[in-house]
Amino acid sequence: MYPKKELAQLVISACHQFNIDTVVISPGSRNAPLTIGFVNHPDIETLSVVDERCAAFFAMGIAQQKQKPVAMICSSGSALLNYYPAIAEAFYSNIPLVVISADRPKHLIDIGDGQTIRQENVFENHILFSANLIEAENQLINNTNLLNEALQNAVFKKGPIHINVPFDEPLYETIDTLKKFDFPSIIKTASEPFVDYQKLSEIWNSSSKKMILVGSNFPDESLQEILNEFAIDESVLILTETTSNLYHPKFINAIDKLIFPLTKTDFTTFKPEVLITLGGMVISKKIKQILRKAKPLHHWHIDLFKAMDTYQCLSEFIQEKPVVFLDKLIIETQKSVSKYQQNWLKINQEREIQHKNYLEVCEYSDLKAFEAILKVIPNYSQLQISNSSIIRYSQLFNLNNTLRVFCNRGTSGIDGSTSTAIGAAFVDKQQTTFITGDLSFFYDSNALWNTNIKTNFRIIILNNAGGGIFRFIPGPLTTNAANYFETPHSLTAQHLSKMHGFDYIAVSNLEELTIGLNDFYTKSAQPKIMEIFTPKEINDVVLKNYFKNL
Repeated sequence: MYPKKELAQLVISACHQFNIDTVVISPGSRNAPLTIGFVNHPDIETLSVVDERCAAFFAMGIAQQKQKPVAMICSSGSALLNYYPAIAEAFYSNIPLVVISADRPKHLIDIGDGQTIRQENVFENHILFSANLIEAENQLINNTNLLNEALQNAVFKKGPIHINVPFDEPLYETIDTLKKFDFPSIIKTASEPFVDYQKLSEIWNSSSKKMILVGSNFPDESLQEILNEFAIDESVLILTETTSNLYHPKFINAIDKLIFPLTKTDFTTFKPEVLITLGGMVISKKIKQILRKAKPLHHWHIDLFKAMDTYQCLSEFIQEKPVVFLDKLIIETQKSVSKYQQNWLKINQEREIQHKNYLEVCEYSDLKAFEAILKVIPNYSQLQISNSSIIRYSQLFNLNNTLRVFCNRGTSGIDGSTSTAIGAAFVDKQQTTFITGDLSFFYDSNALWNTNIKTNFRIIILNNAGGGIFRFIPGPLTTNAANYFETPHSLTAQHLSKMHGFDYIAVSNLEELTIGLNDFYTKSAQPKIMEIFTPKEINDVVLKNYFKNL
C-alpha cells in the first residue's frame, strides 16, 4: 500500500536513494501520503513520536550515533515550528537531519484555513538548504532537482535541511506499487582545499609553546593515534574536553580543574604561541576567557565546514578533516626542546591530588554525588550528559577512558537533552546512561512519551530543587529576582516514572546513593530512573570551596 500522490512517492524515492533508512513520524493528517509511503517501504524503519519537539531531538540522537541522515515527518501548521530547537542544535553540531513537512497548497495559505502557516523557508537562519516543492504535473524536474540538492547538502555538509511538501486533498488514496524515480548521481563537488604546509610547519617548528584544543568529537581511532604522536613532543600541550572522546596520560582531560585557579600572571606562561583547535563547541567558559585575554600569536582552526573564531584571533581556517591535516603536518614537524608540556602536566598532577583530597572530606552535594555516579558507569558504554551545571561538573573529573560521551553543545540548551539521549540509546547496542539536572529533565519530560525506549536505558537526575548553576555564577543572587533565575520547585520524577513505565528509585544521602547504585545497572524489564536529591543550600558553597582548594 503506497500513496497515490506522485509528489509523496518522489520524496520517498529520493530518501531511499540517499540511503536514509530511519524516519521519525509525528501524527497528523496532511502528512498522510508520506506516512503511508514510508511505513510501507521495506527498507526504511519508521518510528512514531507524538511530540514534535521530542521527535526532532530523538531523531537527532539517532543521527548523532549513526553519523548519517535521519528523516522526520510532521503535519502542517505549528507542528513544524516545534522542530526548530533541534534544527538549531543540529546546525551548530553538524548533525544531518532531513526535515520533511507536509503543507497546504499555496492557494490555502493566509485565507483562514486551519493548521496553516507560512512554512516555506521558515528555518532559513539555521538550515543548509530549503526545498519548497510544488504539487503539479509540470514540476517533476524542478522538484527532483530541489530534492537532490537538499539531500546532498545533508549528506556532505552534515547538517539539517528542510523539504516542504504541499498536498491538496484527497490525502489517503493508495496504490499497490511505488514508482522509481531517477536522481542525478550523488557526487561530492567540493574542491580540494589548498593548505600551505611549508609555511605552517615553519611557524610550528619555530615555536616552543604549542597547544591543541579539542572540543566535542565523535570517537575516532585515527584522530586518537595521530594526537598520541603529537603528545610525544614536549612543546605540545593537548587539552581535551569531556565530549572529545580522546584519552591519553599526557592529555589534560579535565581542563577546568587545571585552569580555574589561574591568575592573570599565570596567563603568560599558559599562553601558547600556536593554538590548533578542532572538533565542535567548547564547553569550558574559562578556557575561552583565558585565550581571549592571552591571545596566541597563531590560531589555526581545522574543520570541514565552519571557521570558528572562538578566541577572536583566528589566523588560519583550514577546511580539511582534522586527521588529514594533522597527518600531513606531523611529517613536516620537528620535536622541540621545551618544558611547556612538562610544566603544565606537573601542575595538573598537583590539581588532581587536591581534587581527590577535597572529595574525600567534602559534604554530600551535587559534586560528591557526581563522583559516586562516575565510578559505577559500565565500561565501554555510552554516557549522555545534559547541559548547564551537569556538563560543567563532568569537566572536573577524569572520565573512564572506555566511555563514549555526548552532550548537545551546539546551542547548549537544556530543552531536548533527554530526547536526544533516548534516540542515541535506541541505536546503541551497549548500555546508555543519561545524567541530567532536574530542570532539564522536567523541561523535556515528554521525552518519556516514546515507545522506543530500551530497557537498558538509565536516567540519573540530580535534583537540587531548581537551577543550581544560578547560585554559582555571579549576579543572580545579588538581585531581587533570584527565584526567576533559579526556578525553585518541589517536583519529583516519581509519578512520571510510573506513568511511563520506568523503575524508579529516590536517594537523599551518600549511603542511599551508594546502595542504590549497586544494582542500578542490573538487567531489568523496564528502563530505570534514579533521582538524587541534593541540598540546594550548600551545593554552591561546596563547589566554590572546591575551586578555592585547588
